Amino acid sequence: MFEIYDIAIIPVIVGLVEVFKRAGVPCKILPFISLALGIIIGIVYVTEFDLKQGILVGVMLGLSASGLYSGTKSTIEKE
Repeated sequence: MFEIYDIAIIPVIVGLVEVFKRAGVPCKILPFISLALGIIIGIVYVTEFDLKQGILVGVMLGLSASGLYSGTKSTIEKE
């Protein structure tokens, strides 16, 4: 089951997306990569292969990481 400390996975996803960005992946694809990473981590790590729950948790993680990534990016660009 999803525990509160699993929220720490979100910055990990943000970091992995940053690696993809620096590797030259177009910015339009990065939110989809974030979502895919969230789903994979949700299925494999958080719910230990419970597919339905893993996808639900993974979507939440991926979208949260995507929002955190874009929010941080827009804050940095404004300054």
